[in-house]
Amino acid sequence: MSAQRMTLELRRLSARSVLARRGRQLLMAAGLVALAIPLSGCGTGALWDKFLAKDDTFVEEPADKLYNEGLYLMNQRKDPKAASKKFEEVDRQHPYSDWARKSLLMSAYSFYNAGDYDSCIGAATRYVTLHPGSSDAAYAQYLIAASHYDQIPDISRDQTRTEKAIAALEEVIRKYPTSEYANSAKAKLEGARDQLAGKEMNVGRYYMQKRDYTAAINRFKTVVTQYQTTRHVEEALARLTEAYMAIGIVGEAQTAAAVLGHNFPDSRWYKDAYNLVKSGGLEPSENKGSYISRAFKKLGLG
Repeated sequence: MSAQRMTLELRRLSARSVLARRGRQLLMAAGLVALAIPLSGCGTGALWDKFLAKDDTFVEEPADKLYNEGLYLMNQRKDPKAASKKFEEVDRQHPYSDWARKSLLMSAYSFYNAGDYDSCIGAATRYVTLHPGSSDAAYAQYLIAASHYDQIPDISRDQTRTEKAIAALEEVIRKYPTSEYANSAKAKLEGARDQLAGKEMNVGRYYMQKRDYTAAINRFKTVVTQYQTTRHVEEALARLTEAYMAIGIVGEAQTAAAVLGHNFPDSRWYKDAYNLVKSGGLEPSENKGSYISRAFKKLGLG
């Protein structure tokens, strides 16, 4: 597994930890309701089996009974798929009840745990739309973001899902800046941005091999102007030095090398860029009017 994929996996595990913690809080709070259903001794299993027995004849059931069956399936049976069906049934049979609101959030959580990310996104989006002022709206929005983030593909593939993850994570940060999910969203946002930068680098290297330097420059330029805080920017500056030297635009090559040296003086990529410029009888020299220089000045990095 590459370092990049390991970083994404670590962030995904962190996301699951945050979501699981909130999920346990919801389950513990809701579990108190379950005490209203009489359970005793060794008959507990048989009683729940009767509650959960399949019956093709439709019979409207109390909302609290369906909800507690969902909790049991989630907590005791560790069956999030079955639990989500119970929570959905609450919404179907009792759509305007407070139980329906609680069940909608729990169904989203169940779908997430089952790995059914699209269903999770659908349920969580519906929750945020219907209950934007709820104290759990931030959690629902975070479920949406985490579902997209957990599906981020390898950099060799289309990154539409990564872009959706970024939009959803930014929504968490924008709408719920003081929530417990904002910091986790910021960390994952950097991971998603790093993934998009990695995609640009991958394509840029391909064009460099083909000696299509103009196309390569456009890719590396995107990394330098849009993803300066990712770990790919050092290589992007070095590659720009190389590409500009190859087509004779030495001023931009000197600027790329100078900006690289100023911001990352100990980088191995700077050593390569420096030696390349020197081989042409030049020195790294920053043109303050270059897009490369302006990109770093904008972030206060230059």
